[in-house]
Amino acid sequence: MTPINNNLPIVIIACKVMQEMLERQVPADLDAEINIMDFGLHESPRKMTPVLQDRIDHINQPSLVVLIYGLCGNGLDGLWAGEHTLLLPRVHDCMSLFLGSRTAYLREAQTVPGTYYLNKTWLEENSGPLGQYEKYMERYGQEKALQFLDMEYKNYERLLLIASSPQEMETCRPNALEHARLCQRWGMRFEETLGSDIYVQNLLSIAMGRREVDDDFLLITPGGQVQQLQFLD
Repeated sequence: MTPINNNLPIVIIACKVMQEMLERQVPADLDAEINIMDFGLHESPRKMTPVLQDRIDHINQPSLVVLIYGLCGNGLDGLWAGEHTLLLPRVHDCMSLFLGSRTAYLREAQTVPGTYYLNKTWLEENSGPLGQYEKYMERYGQEKALQFLDMEYKNYERLLLIASSPQEMETCRPNALEHARLCQRWGMRFEETLGSDIYVQNLLSIAMGRREVDDDFLLITPGGQVQQLQFLD
């Protein structure tokens, strides 16, 4: 367990995909600057690093910077803390955050290694298989669009919808089923599961000094750097 200096101003930097969960979980007494970053950054991890670094570098006083991101295709690899302290979940991507723990994610990944995950924001941003198909169709036509998708999705076995509540599941299901119909082309079956906000709850509790940093999180002290190896078990 590692203690944290909770006297620093708190700055939260989060991917848009985490926005709704963050809004549900931010305590009323948490005094923090909240920055929601472009959803599309996850599609270009090489662009993510300089964009996030620029945001960190423009924080005008030493702060506790809470990054609500996974490693995300090495998009966080190489980030410098500078004069700040960085706090982030020790996960490879945000699916562990939506499922509630690294253990829950590993359980799903081991059960069906070839799983493509969907959630409410992914569906709203039209970022799943159906959205890709529509983009490719517009640019290349149907034949080439399907060829590209075949290369991307042929090894997937399952499409898994993660929702935060039964109500959200009901709302998301019709859109998710449209993706599932396309994914039948690759033999993917459709399943649903309820996630949990507990990982993000714990992250915010650490930031507020109500919980110590454990192995589920990374604390990068001033002058330190986020490195890929830190995410390995």
